[in-house]
Amino acid sequence: MTPTFAIRKLVEKALYIRKLTPDIENEINYELTRLGYVSDVDYEALELLMSEMDAGRIKLVPNG
Repeated sequence: MTPTFAIRKLVEKALYIRKLTPDIENEINYELTRLGYVSDVDYEALELLMSEMDAGRIKLVPNG
């Protein structure tokens, strides 16, 4: 089975638009639940997303 790295793709989308929308966050959570584990590639992408958010370069967009 070939990994899809869906979480990495979602993180790339958030980095591109510079926002973590509720839809992207929900899709990331869905993939984490569905897979039951995090690949090294996805883990590194999530680390990058969190560091970008901590630095203020990615904004968390509230619902609505």
